[in-house]
Amino acid sequence: MATTEAVEERIAHLIRAVDDLSDVVARQDREITQLNRRVHMLMEREAEREQMAGEAPAANQPPPHW
Repeated sequence: MATTEAVEERIAHLIRAVDDLSDVVARQDREITQLNRRVHMLMEREAEREQMAGEAPAANQPPPHW
């Protein structure tokens, strides 16, 4: 059977692991938010470029095999 010290040690390791994972999730959230902003900006730029070129947006054009 586990002693109190062993249980406390295991809890301390688990708390550390949870804290480390929390840091990773927070960093990934910031990165995902930044990447979403960049993708949105690129989509807007492409739509403007297509509009200036007189093209229909690619999403509104049928695939080439039609």
